[in-house]
Amino acid sequence: MSLMRSIIRLQPLVSCATSIIRQPVSHGRSANQLLSSRSHDLVKITAVRYYAKKGKKPQKGGKGGGRVEINSSVGSEVTDIEAVRGKMQKALDALKEEYVKNLSLRTSVGSLDSISVQTINGRFPLNHLGQIVMKSPQMYHVNMVGAPQEIPSVLQAIGQSGMNLNPIQEGNTIKVPIPKVTKEHRENLAKKAKTACNKTKDQIRDIRNQAMKEAKKAKSTVSEDTVRLVEKQVQQLTDDFNGNAEKILEAKSKELLK
Repeated sequence: MSLMRSIIRLQPLVSCATSIIRQPVSHGRSANQLLSSRSHDLVKITAVRYYAKKGKKPQKGGKGGGRVEINSSVGSEVTDIEAVRGKMQKALDALKEEYVKNLSLRTSVGSLDSISVQTINGRFPLNHLGQIVMKSPQMYHVNMVGAPQEIPSVLQAIGQSGMNLNPIQEGNTIKVPIPKVTKEHRENLAKKAKTACNKTKDQIRDIRNQAMKEAKKAKSTVSEDTVRLVEKQVQQLTDDFNGNAEKILEAKSKELLK
């Protein structure tokens, strides 16, 4: 390659020298003058330097660049990768459950069941204190015959559930009218969905940070390459679960705002 470049560089010099030899001395210009002017041109030509083209740097796919195959058998003495995965999956499952139970456009018996009620004896789900019955798609009843003393607490819990519900007491029964879905209610639910997603991502980050701490502590007992591989696997899991949380949020937002 260097030989070819040398030949290419010499071509202008040979052409210029040939033209000087063939060109007759005329118009009062001597051969020395011609050679001087041509030499000036040669300086311009031969001053060009050839540089190797720099290739594009590969784009990094997260920290460490590119995906990493998750292999729990590698670095098991550093941290339990499957346990890390399990904790992150639990956080993601909790997000899905939150969306289904508390962030649905249509209230259901299941969503009322999960309402947490603070009583004198502790906190209990609503269905442990009263019987929930759907009278119509627009009306639910909560029979509080078994615990009438908890009716004030139940009224407060339903009203503060974030489901846009305004319960009404009639004797030992609490009536729960289901309101029409408004644009404002949709937007409010979408904001809560984003908040819940961010909370899940914070939980995933905490799990990741804990695993990274364990990996750093193991540097004195295992090879640096093993520790680095474990860190990459933990980061890969973090990226994957955060990405899944974002996809779930995107789908939920479309459902709520369509």
